[in-house]
Amino acid sequence: MRRRVPSAVALLGGVLALYLLAPLIAGVRQAALSHWRALGSPALWHACAVSIASATTSTLILAATGIPLAYHLARSDGRFATAVGFVVQLPLALPPLASGILLLFLVGPNGALGHLIGDAFTDSFAGIVLAESFVAAPFLVIAARTAFAGMDPDLEAVAATLGHRPLGTFLRVSLPSARYGLLAGLLLAWLRAFGEFGATMMVAYHPYSLPVYSYVAFGAQGLPAMLPILLPTLALALAVMVLAGLAGVRARAPARGARSAGPDSRRGAVASAPPPERPEPGSAGDALAIDLARRMGEFHLQIAWSPSSRRLAILGPSGSGKSLSLKMIAGIEAGHPATVRLGAHDLTSLDPADRRIAYVPQGYGLMPHLRVVDQLRFARGVVARDAQYWLADLGLQGLENRFPAELSIGQRQRVALARALSRPAALLLLDEPFSALDAPLRARLRRELRELQARIAATTVLVTHDPAEAALLADEILVLDSGRPLQAGPCTQVFRRPANESVARLLGADNVAAAVAAAPDAIDVGGGTRLRVSGPPLRPGARLGWHFAPPHAHPHAAGAYRAIVESIAEHGLLRELTVRFGDVRVRITDAGSGHAPGDELRFDLDPGAIQVWPADPG
Repeated sequence: MRRRVPSAVALLGGVLALYLLAPLIAGVRQAALSHWRALGSPALWHACAVSIASATTSTLILAATGIPLAYHLARSDGRFATAVGFVVQLPLALPPLASGILLLFLVGPNGALGHLIGDAFTDSFAGIVLAESFVAAPFLVIAARTAFAGMDPDLEAVAATLGHRPLGTFLRVSLPSARYGLLAGLLLAWLRAFGEFGATMMVAYHPYSLPVYSYVAFGAQGLPAMLPILLPTLALALAVMVLAGLAGVRARAPARGARSAGPDSRRGAVASAPPPERPEPGSAGDALAIDLARRMGEFHLQIAWSPSSRRLAILGPSGSGKSLSLKMIAGIEAGHPATVRLGAHDLTSLDPADRRIAYVPQGYGLMPHLRVVDQLRFARGVVARDAQYWLADLGLQGLENRFPAELSIGQRQRVALARALSRPAALLLLDEPFSALDAPLRARLRRELRELQARIAATTVLVTHDPAEAALLADEILVLDSGRPLQAGPCTQVFRRPANESVARLLGADNVAAAVAAAPDAIDVGGGTRLRVSGPPLRPGARLGWHFAPPHAHPHAAGAYRAIVESIAEHGLLRELTVRFGDVRVRITDAGSGHAPGDELRFDLDPGAIQVWPADPG
């Protein structure tokens, strides 16, 4: 959709565009007055060749050195990185002549290097390359640093957990992901080197580069000779810009074209495969034990957890440290300490690539330059048969040649799950894997993941803020808030007996009321009304909080409990009744029994559906 540009903004931008175009128009008007015989000068074409060769050599040198420097600066902070970044940008602030003088201090006849090598750089092709590299370096490094800094940080983390070492990750993930920014930086560096005059003239007046030749010709022949001499410069600059634009279009073309590929033309299409082998009867995943600590400003994460189950969940609100904990388990975030054990194996000192883990981050971590089929093949040690199975099982057939940008959010998430499940791993880490899916697909994938957990021997750790998701997919749960564990234990125990109201609310309790323990298995809600509960015995006389979800109350005429309807809220086909029950007010769901405010209501309530916790002191 095209958006309207404010007229004042368009006017100001148009003024600059016209100004930049005006000299070109003026040059065209001078064509009839120009001395075109200058185009036949061998010296002109020799200068063109010198500039093309020196600019290309300079750009290749900068690509080999500037891209690694930019990557390091993008991944570093602190005073040293700041100082290096300042030095890199210094040539932008210096007049070109000043840059040339500084280079003469280094490589000139009396310079530190010039004295050692016998003045080999001045008035030489090597001197031109040195001068052009000095002034062009900032253009590449700044563009490349911006490209690397703009990458999805999960990409390199996922690559590490999929078995790739840092150098392999740099070559296979970082460079391709930042390719458009790198291409722009290389283009700018080449154009800047090609057009450099001041520093080149000071360091290497001979052989003539095209800018120096243009300066000399202007002094000897005047303005009428300049348009023909400028034509090679303009033509070469325009040609490089057009070629760079075409390269960018071609780089994107496969992603657009893949959408129309038919079933028989899909390169790398994955055939159906049998499901992954089930573990031997009675086999189980290794028990996980973690001791994690990390301080980030005022936030302090401190977790020590040794669950005995292999289906685990970490539940908490945003900012509680859930995702950070998962990354520390994966080894992609450091901690002090960050002890991680899986069964008899101590993973603490191992690189992420050696931890035998699979990791699905919140942002999916799909490589933007890889098709779906290549995403599944990206992991080291991937089992081709399992990749084929999960591609089909998660409904991804027909999408094999799509790039991530062509997939819906739900499809991207399924690709990330398929990639994680395709790699043999002892630990499967899932960071809110269903958060972006629509409700029907989320429900189906939850069920399928639950079935998967019964088929694989890997320990799974799910990070979520959804209590229902944690209850379905975990046997043990850690409730986390502000970096500190509030409660940990088997799901049934934690859900039935939250440690306090904060835990209860994080577990979804909002129908909260107060009570007193009347017996080991009953609570007094006031007005002589007792409510049976299940779970560990209560201490009579203890002050409690309690909760049940509205759908767990079942109204009918012979119900065990009596309440008075106070108000009614319609929710589609269901009605939610606010009722007075003993001395408390609670909500229950009514499927349409016809009750009205003021009516008596009788209902049953399963003791196992009631959460009970100690009341907060005071």
